[in-house]
Amino acid sequence: MMSSFKSIFSLASLCYAAITIVITVKATPVAVSRDAGDLNPYPNKPRLTFRPDGTFKLTVFSDLHYGENPWDDWGPQQDVNSTRLMRTVLGDEKPDYVVLNGDLITGENTFRENSTSLIDEIVAPLVEAKIPFSSTHGNHDNEPNITHLEEIRREQRDAPLSYTRTAPPGIGGEEGPGTYWVPVYNKVSDNSPAFVLWFFDSRGGWSPGKNSTPVPDWVDSTVAGWIETETAAMNTAWGPAEDRGALAFVHIPPHAIQAVQATLNSTENPGLNADELGSGSSQATEDPSTLGNDQPFWDALNANIVNLHAVISGHDHGNEWCAREPTKDVIFCFDKHSGYGGYSSAGWGHGVRNIVFSSPKPSDGLETWIRLEDGETRARVVLNSQYKR
Repeated sequence: MMSSFKSIFSLASLCYAAITIVITVKATPVAVSRDAGDLNPYPNKPRLTFRPDGTFKLTVFSDLHYGENPWDDWGPQQDVNSTRLMRTVLGDEKPDYVVLNGDLITGENTFRENSTSLIDEIVAPLVEAKIPFSSTHGNHDNEPNITHLEEIRREQRDAPLSYTRTAPPGIGGEEGPGTYWVPVYNKVSDNSPAFVLWFFDSRGGWSPGKNSTPVPDWVDSTVAGWIETETAAMNTAWGPAEDRGALAFVHIPPHAIQAVQATLNSTENPGLNADELGSGSSQATEDPSTLGNDQPFWDALNANIVNLHAVISGHDHGNEWCAREPTKDVIFCFDKHSGYGGYSSAGWGHGVRNIVFSSPKPSDGLETWIRLEDGETRARVVLNSQYKR
């Protein structure tokens, strides 16, 4: 959930491996044609592919919240517990890909001199297991002692199979560099991917200095134009968008999800529903004057990304349900609070969301469920065209 803490602002940015070339006409970016080779943002990393049986499995760790109260015994012990959970789940589930969906660190509790070393702890189980992965970042990752960009740089330095990138200069707004996409192919030899994983930086947190002010807690409007140019380039290089699927991750839920909670029922929307959505629980809601500022992103996401199977968020630790958002006719799912850090309550437990593509065909649905540390599973649903329609 949103909290009033500080963050440090960094103007530095990383090089974007797949350079987006745009022409500006009345402030609207227009994509220039690029071939398939130009759209390979990972020339030096293994191509992500489906298994020989035609499936692809993702495991999502969310809200790990490393680094709380390092001056007490209980803070570091929470991190030990979270690392144990990661190793247990990775050993049991053996995913093809892992997503760390925001609030990796509780930045307001860490020390400046060792904040980025917490990233080493978080990615260690993934590096050991040689599992490819990528991250989004949350409001607690922008704090006086840590920033999204610093976390990304450390992850890229220490994890050879990290696919996390930064957006091109000018995209993402204040403290929001972590917007990018990752292609997944049916076979290594394919010219175009079977689906694309999209990752968006919803920012949040606080600015540096004694007179701190909140960092905007929504995906910046510049991302809307970037979505348009990237999808247009994909269509030019890879062919019709209808031939590939998509899945989107963002830490703070879009504001449109807030109204969905009132329509839930335990049969169609199984899973924990313990966090009432309100101020600060979704994008651009903590300050009433910012209401609607995430709409350009939400509109562009749904207008341009075809075959979007679902949008997946963390942030609200007490929720783990899926539902269809009616204004855009898109499925939304909450993650499962994974870390022992961060707020919780008796009976909520800690675990992950698993997602399995049954085939490379974008018309086929996804199966998803919550898996707890002890192996218990719940809230299993199939996300397809018929889901709660």
